[in-house]
Amino acid sequence: METILRRLAAVGAFFDLPATPDPPGPGFRPLTELYGDGLAAYVAHVGRRLGTDDARVAASTAHLGLASRLWSPALGSVTLAGRVPDLAPDRVRWRLPEGGSLQLWLPRPRALPAGALARTVLDDNLHQLDEAVRARFALSPQVLRGNAASALVGALRVLLDRLPRPPYPPVPLVAELLGGGGALAGTGTFVHEEGLGVAFVRHSCCLYYRVDPGGGLCGDCVLRTRPQRARR
Repeated sequence: METILRRLAAVGAFFDLPATPDPPGPGFRPLTELYGDGLAAYVAHVGRRLGTDDARVAASTAHLGLASRLWSPALGSVTLAGRVPDLAPDRVRWRLPEGGSLQLWLPRPRALPAGALARTVLDDNLHQLDEAVRARFALSPQVLRGNAASALVGALRVLLDRLPRPPYPPVPLVAELLGGGGALAGTGTFVHEEGLGVAFVRHSCCLYYRVDPGGGLCGDCVLRTRPQRARR
């Protein structure tokens, strides 16, 4: 698993999950803390980087960012090796470096079967994060589930672009998660056409458009087609 994660680091920043005995810097703490006492500091950090004092916008962006950092190495590992790293929160470490975005570190990587993809990201992590964000920042389940789906499709897009012929094609896994019986069913419309890539329009809004100045609509935002029906 260490070798696979090293290869993924070259795919993109969100795929970079160091799996080394020693931390790649000071200040790493168990990810469990981020779902508790560390959440407010993380959201405040994101708000400062965005230049917004809207805590709900910062919380949604922080949630989406962490979802991306979990989905990317998890889906990437399945794509390259047919296995997924165990991302249980007590195994993963996190930190907020000065002037940078959140970083993760996995000191003792353990491989799980590809079928554990949803469990290790959604059940073990995002379920806890969702509850904490909802309790503190009053974001709706629709927004948070939409964030999780958007982060998953974002990881898929990068993999299809950077790894065009992988050993284990990721599209069927993503389609299953987003499909009628998947864990993220109903979060958006997902289409894949061979040779053309993927298209995804979520059924909720991440609230990024509220960032002023500099905000705008994301590529998969529901507001692009139904602005009067944005879900908060």
